[in-house]
Amino acid sequence: MIQRVTVPTLFPPPTYSHASVVEAGTKLAFLAGSVPLDAEGNLVGAGDPVRQTEQVIANLEEQLRAVGSDLGHVLSSDVYVVSSETAVLSAVWEVVEASGLSAGPHSSTLLGVACLGYTGQLVEITATAVVPEQETQS
Repeated sequence: MIQRVTVPTLFPPPTYSHASVVEAGTKLAFLAGSVPLDAEGNLVGAGDPVRQTEQVIANLEEQLRAVGSDLGHVLSSDVYVVSSETAVLSAVWEVVEASGLSAGPHSSTLLGVACLGYTGQLVEITATAVVPEQETQS
């Protein structure tokens, strides 16, 4: 069970919770940064942070699917964007919101950074998710 907490004495977050709590014994997945590369390792959306975010989310969904989870089970994420412009960060966050990643709402941090690991990379997302128990069919 995921308990998402919005602390009433803090500023109300627009589309995320302040904390997520999971009972002990729950299987968790700690995901490496999802990057805007296609299956062949080519950069998708050169110079376009919105297009790169779409690819990052698609790759994140694949990572989650591979471990038996999905966007709705993400507890926390960090969204890294190569920019110091609030408008660029906001445009990336709009893609995150539209993806369903923030549907929890989960705990998230949006960061403007100087650079990321791949040449031309503008966006990366790391995440921690619950891996729900598989229902057995009788």
